[in-house]
Amino acid sequence: MSLVYNDEQQQLHDSAQDFLAARSPVEAARRLRDDGVAEGFDPKVWAGMRELGWSAVAFAEIHGGLAFGLQGYAPLFEQIGRHLCASPLLSSVVLCGSLIERCGSEAQQAQWLPALISGEQRMALALEEGARHASQPVALQAQANASGFVLDGTKSWVLDGLGADQFLTVGRTPSGELALFLVPATAPGVRIEALALVDSRNHARVQFEQVQVPASARLVSGDACAALELALESGRACLAAELLGMAERCFELTLDYLKTRVQFDAPIGSFQALQHRAARQYVQLQLARSAVMAAFEALELADISASERCQRVSLGKWKANEMAQLVSNEAVQMHGGIGVTDEYDLGLYLKRIRVAQACLGDSDYLCSLYGETLN
Repeated sequence: MSLVYNDEQQQLHDSAQDFLAARSPVEAARRLRDDGVAEGFDPKVWAGMRELGWSAVAFAEIHGGLAFGLQGYAPLFEQIGRHLCASPLLSSVVLCGSLIERCGSEAQQAQWLPALISGEQRMALALEEGARHASQPVALQAQANASGFVLDGTKSWVLDGLGADQFLTVGRTPSGELALFLVPATAPGVRIEALALVDSRNHARVQFEQVQVPASARLVSGDACAALELALESGRACLAAELLGMAERCFELTLDYLKTRVQFDAPIGSFQALQHRAARQYVQLQLARSAVMAAFEALELADISASERCQRVSLGKWKANEMAQLVSNEAVQMHGGIGVTDEYDLGLYLKRIRVAQACLGDSDYLCSLYGETLN
């Protein structure tokens, strides 16, 4: 396993760094929140991402993709984290795009994947049903009838659900089979409610009240359970990379403060106790980076078992969760009260870190998931 990006990844890293520094600095996240933008992201920045090919990175060329592979997401999401950039890349492309690619028929792939890559359509995965992340059990009912299926149930914590064109909805048939459906956001019976989270991003609760969809709305190819788990693992790896980028930036802000804040006529960074705490953070950052790199590598290996892949990705997200918890807490403690004031960037990072830690599995969930693969 390489602990550094290869040439292609480094090019993506440098391109993303330049683009986001110019088009989506941290101050933009504060403006989006203060302006109350319902979608939670800047459409112009999202269009720029697509123009740079970010939405096409992992898809096959036949669908308009770049066939770079999932490892291309690592440097992109690291820079997204560093700049606190909000976009539907995770929700629409990584999660929904992955499921359509693996479970959609050839006709469904031809219809939806180019639309996702170009931005013509934006999708949101409607999976969660409880207070915390859990891919199972699924209570939303999908009852077959002469016209297709009737969906009935509620989904919580739908990432980027506001303004989405389609919901990729996870349901359960009367036989107990897991099923995936594409449901237009404007379909009769679909009710969307905004949820307010501390990171001010786009989250929604979606209720399906006897929603009629045609049989063609169901993704019918492949194993839906296996595809869903692989899509979630891809999302966890991307979130781990985002957490890594955010934590590294928090660490940089903390180091700058230790060098400039004077107490007792000396920079506080000269105090040995704080030096030791900073050194511990640096070590944890490097360990987290190796775990994140291993997670992305596991997603690309053809000869890896599903259980081993799950272990590596779970470990990567868990380590990123724990490291980000340490670095963000230490950053606030070393800064003191200004660390959580609204005009200081550190508070924005802290809020986004807390949501990203819980998204697609908090540390407790990931430990349980890892343990299940050992049995």
